Amino acid sequence: MDAESHRVLLSGPDVGDLEEEYVLAALRSGWVAPAGPDIDLFEREIAARVGVPHAVAVNSGTAALHLALLGVGAGPGDVVVVPTLTFVATANAVTYTGATPVFVDCDPATGNIDADLLAGLLATLAREGAPVRAVLTVDLYGLCADYRRILPLCERSGVPVVEDAAEALGAVDGGRAAGSFGRAAALSFNGNKIMTTSGGGMLLTADPGLASRAKHLAGQAREPVPHYEHAETGYNYRLSNLLAALGRAQLHRLDAMIGRRRAVRDRYTAAFAGVDGVRLLGGTTATNCWLTSIVVDPDRAGWKAGELAAHLAERGVETRPIFKPMHLQPVFAGARAALSGAAERLYENGLVLPSGSALSGGEVDRVVGLVRDFLGGRR
Repeated sequence: MDAESHRVLLSGPDVGDLEEEYVLAALRSGWVAPAGPDIDLFEREIAARVGVPHAVAVNSGTAALHLALLGVGAGPGDVVVVPTLTFVATANAVTYTGATPVFVDCDPATGNIDADLLAGLLATLAREGAPVRAVLTVDLYGLCADYRRILPLCERSGVPVVEDAAEALGAVDGGRAAGSFGRAAALSFNGNKIMTTSGGGMLLTADPGLASRAKHLAGQAREPVPHYEHAETGYNYRLSNLLAALGRAQLHRLDAMIGRRRAVRDRYTAAFAGVDGVRLLGGTTATNCWLTSIVVDPDRAGWKAGELAAHLAERGVETRPIFKPMHLQPVFAGARAALSGAAERLYENGLVLPSGSALSGGEVDRVVGLVRDFLGGRR
């Protein structure tokens, strides 16, 4: 396959010899079911990395979000405040509990939840007597939300924060790691994330009761008796020992993989430097650089994000629009939302570029070269 026909992926899995070694050892140990020593070690190692006392390994980030929301008591008749600019799993987890998502717009500079809009929305909901069970934040594309404002605001309102840190493992803000800010938090280890277990996730919390409850529900809520006894509905959310072994190897390589993604972002920063009407979304040192996104002002740039996307797609390079806001999704048609228009503008004018740590130097050179060719053709 020649270089021009080879497809460059947005964020492909980055696995190698160390992962093979760990998974093979787990396979040979006989622990191939959703139980085993690698699960226990993976939970302890992730908890230590993030700086929280408790971690519960599960089979997806969505499962972790669902269990976290159950852990703070979300259920039918409740309201959970959710950023509109996110992947649908964030909002879906709310509906799994029977609660109702109420959406809030984003800060245009970062894409994360707008703290000013959140303050106004919480005040309005309080006046209405709405039972707000949680604020579900999202650390978008690996950048921590503005917790220095959000946490005191939610504390004054008596509302717990649940942190969707699915995209943010390894990010640090104000000396605290992503995944440590909420009453509970969720990580994702999907194949495209900063590190992967193929499919998997982790619930994080400082609350031992919440962690114990999550682990119980994740194992079909089986009672600790010799026979199968179930006093309530549980879920089949356990992670396999083999995948936990894969995750442990990935965790050893996490800092190097983040460094690689930061180097890729630096290449894009240089490529777009001085280009009028183009900026990188959420560019701070706090991000883990999971995905690098640009935002285009077509009036100033003279071109649209979709035009660059088409140029790259024709040449075998995968890109993606920034998330379509939840309030625009058919499944949430008519949902309540506090809006400024920022998320819609980011969706219309944003583009996510190949950012994976598995990208070769040649692939990065190719993408940057194609970007420069596109820009040169519009001057």
